[in-house]
Amino acid sequence: MRAESNTSRRGAITGSALGAVGVLAFSMSLPATRVAVGDLDPWVVAFGRAVGAAGLAALYLWARRASRPSAAQCRRLLVVAAGVVVGFPLFTSLALTARTAAHGAVVIAVLPGLTAVFAVLRARERPPALFWVASGAGVAAVLAFTTAGAGAPAAPEAADLFLLAAVLLCALGYAEGGALARELGAANTICWALVLSTPATIAITAVAAVRTPPHAGPAAWLGFAYLTAVSMFLGFFAWYAGLARGGVARVGQLQLAQPLLTLGWSALLLGEGVTPAALAAALLVLLCVALTQRTRAARVVAATAEGREASRVTTPPGPGSRRSTAER
Repeated sequence: MRAESNTSRRGAITGSALGAVGVLAFSMSLPATRVAVGDLDPWVVAFGRAVGAAGLAALYLWARRASRPSAAQCRRLLVVAAGVVVGFPLFTSLALTARTAAHGAVVIAVLPGLTAVFAVLRARERPPALFWVASGAGVAAVLAFTTAGAGAPAAPEAADLFLLAAVLLCALGYAEGGALARELGAANTICWALVLSTPATIAITAVAAVRTPPHAGPAAWLGFAYLTAVSMFLGFFAWYAGLARGGVARVGQLQLAQPLLTLGWSALLLGEGVTPAALAAALLVLLCVALTQRTRAARVVAATAEGREASRVTTPPGPGSRRSTAER
């Protein structure tokens, strides 16, 4: 029992460390996207980086002689691809043509909460009401931030709707990918998702490039290269490995730091101003997300304790037991 506990503890620590590396890598995604779409067509940025990352993924799978996923796993990989290969890159690229990376950081602050929601739904758990109250409060805070103006509240702009769609799809891809990584491995999960997406990503990139031939400066290409090699490829090696080893709910809490890191990168690298309203909204959302994570973690701990107690009661005593069942 002690060896098993130590192994679980080491797995949790390793998962958290890998998850932290993934969060650090992803925290620069919005600033890099903002720089790239300044000169490049957002459709080229969104799908072109997936094409480049798919090339790296194919080389990795070939070098590792990775076995092909089953039909059922392929269907789940398409869910991952819809979220993290297509959905999040496309909608953030479209949104950041009109919004700053700092603004986007506030909106994506609900990502940890939504990831936990998808993990809860996938695991068919029944968290307490506080979980749903906190999740709803976080979403409400983001909507209030996106609709706040000088005067009366207005409908969210298209860019904000794009950001919300990006977060929703990304959370789905994170939860499904984290679970699938336990079967395929972290690297294989993102690599196969990229490769399976190539028929769509190559076609859309080609059409977008013909329609708007790429003409960009070094900064835009550097941002594009970061998105291709790190945000779309290497970052997921660490992130999915962390989710698989430490658990989606546990490691997902590390995403709490991502919006604040993104705000810092936006100010440092892009010179974007971080308004008090943006910072306050980000902190409020982080508080709500922290509540969702704590309530879900409590639910998991309680379920584990109940399972151990049930096992202790129903397991018959061995031959060397000191007390009989009646004595118990």
